[in-house]
Amino acid sequence: MTNTESLENVILELRRGVIVLAVLSQLGAEQYGYSLLKALSDQGLEVDQGTLYPLLRRLESQGLLQSVWKLEEARPRRYYIISAEGKKLLPKLKKEWTGIVSVMDKMLA
Repeated sequence: MTNTESLENVILELRRGVIVLAVLSQLGAEQYGYSLLKALSDQGLEVDQGTLYPLLRRLESQGLLQSVWKLEEARPRRYYIISAEGKKLLPKLKKEWTGIVSVMDKMLA
């Protein structure tokens, strides 16, 4: 494994948990996968489709998201929105994130 590959793997690991928090925070209103990818990207968080779609399915299976198929422009799209359970969990995740950032700021200063 090259240094570049090692760095990419470590960065992917670091981002993995952050993406869950980012996705939940953006699904207060219904969005389909591509619109969510674009919203995350517009805010500076690039997420690969191969990462996002399995994550959406996993979060739905965990009861944190809900989805519904809608037919728009002659093609079906799956729309996702945060569930009641996800809404309960999100403030706890935000608090945990704030604590982690605070600790890491001290450690990295």
